[in-house]
Amino acid sequence: MAKINVQQTEITVIELNEKDYISLTDMVKNIENGLALIEKWLRNKNTIEFLGIWEEMYNPNFNSPEFEGIKNEAGLNRFILSVKQWTEKTNSIGIIAKAGRYGGTYAHKDIAFEFASWVSPQFKLYLIKEFDRLKAKEQEQLGWSVKRELSKLNYHIHTDAIKQNLIPPELTAKQKSFVYAEEADVLNVALFGITAKDWRDANPDLKGNVRDYATINQLICLSNLENLNAVFIQKGMEQSERLTELNKIAIQQMRSALKTQKLIISSHANAA
Repeated sequence: MAKINVQQTEITVIELNEKDYISLTDMVKNIENGLALIEKWLRNKNTIEFLGIWEEMYNPNFNSPEFEGIKNEAGLNRFILSVKQWTEKTNSIGIIAKAGRYGGTYAHKDIAFEFASWVSPQFKLYLIKEFDRLKAKEQEQLGWSVKRELSKLNYHIHTDAIKQNLIPPELTAKQKSFVYAEEADVLNVALFGITAKDWRDANPDLKGNVRDYATINQLICLSNLENLNAVFIQKGMEQSERLTELNKIAIQQMRSALKTQKLIISSHANAA
């Protein structure tokens, strides 16, 4: 669940079956008799037709015969339809009535945007803007999480190879830490061209380490280098030889990543 703020109105966004649903109840809570607007919108013939088309596109269990009966009744003075009636009669998934603490009427984002447009075109544009901002933030957080988990996984592969092949059992814990740090710097120098200490000296105001400020392409490359270094260590290659080979591989992989990135940007630009 997440919250977005649209023109001083806090609106709840939830995820159902990996799809985003936006609270219509929240959208109208600051409007006088706002809840009545939802049912008024639902009784509109154009709304019924839109909902039916959406359901037929995305809902294989949609009750089309029941929908046809509702569509034929829509627009008549006697026509009354609630969210509950709509969902029960048609087995719809686009609009739901949710109970509990964050209860209310929720609609799939496609439908929520349509409702927002009916309420106010200006409100719809601000809603889309804030929703896109929310999704961008979620993707940023997801990307960061994936990067960190990827680094953790390969870190253990790398340190295990160091432990099994480079650290004699008689070394103290402090002495072992020097070996680990030295091997970590083999990767740092191969990819970033700088040791951890040199980076800290050059960036005294920044927290963390050089890897915390790496791009996604650099972290993917680092992940590959950790695996390769583990293999090189197990083969008994000298550190200087490993550093040279890893640096060559890093340059090749980063060039390839940048080339791919440019092609993707170019294809998107041409499509636009």
